[in-house]
Amino acid sequence: MNTECFDQIKLVDMEKVRLMNRTDRKFWFHSDYLPKLLQEVQHDYHLLCIEGKSLLSYSTAYFDTKNDRMFSAHHNGKLNRFKIRKRTYIDSGIHFLEIKFKNNKGRTIKKRIPCALDNSSFTSTESQFINSHTPFYTKELIPSLLNKFSRLTLVNKNLKERCTIDLDIEFEVANRIVTLDNLVVVEIKSDGKSNVSPLAQALRKNRIKTSGFSKYCIGRCITDPILKRNIFKEKIRTIEKVTQTSIHII
Repeated sequence: MNTECFDQIKLVDMEKVRLMNRTDRKFWFHSDYLPKLLQEVQHDYHLLCIEGKSLLSYSTAYFDTKNDRMFSAHHNGKLNRFKIRKRTYIDSGIHFLEIKFKNNKGRTIKKRIPCALDNSSFTSTESQFINSHTPFYTKELIPSLLNKFSRLTLVNKNLKERCTIDLDIEFEVANRIVTLDNLVVVEIKSDGKSNVSPLAQALRKNRIKTSGFSKYCIGRCITDPILKRNIFKEKIRTIEKVTQTSIHII
């Protein structure tokens, strides 16, 4: 996978394209397609690099209620739904408590604050943040999933679009680890205006269609054998077909 032909962008310059209120499109496919796609869009995007490294490591701890209210809202197709997580940007040493809200107009609104590196509890500031911006109270939240992955981040040179490319996706619950070998998940994030996306065009050219993919929901389904998963069964089978592998537990 050659990324050397991309012009680089620094983390400090990413503030220009935060897109905390945005529309999202997701695509997923076998990793064999990725080198060709990157080659086709290399002149249209900057590539985020930190200390010379472009494939960056992330760790995310998700929280839910004991009766899985946030997972169930997504499973049942409810709009105006929330995800609460603590994300560690490993290569930059930054930690954020993040709230993602999907509204009934299909927009994703994200709020975040710096947080402590503690996935088992919340500080008073973190609790106030969650209590103020969600219908949930921190006393009812428990850790529900740990997700690790590697990411390339592309920024359109017009600074109106950001694209994330996730690989090496791994889920962990109670020391059970599930890996999604050979899978790449692309998310194209924009302000929702009619901007042309070179990456979306390249994906369509390669017959890769947009398809929803929630790392939280997929991860919960394949690590919890008793969780209701009807709506995700077909997607999991398709993931196995696309990646030409069986999802396996370590």
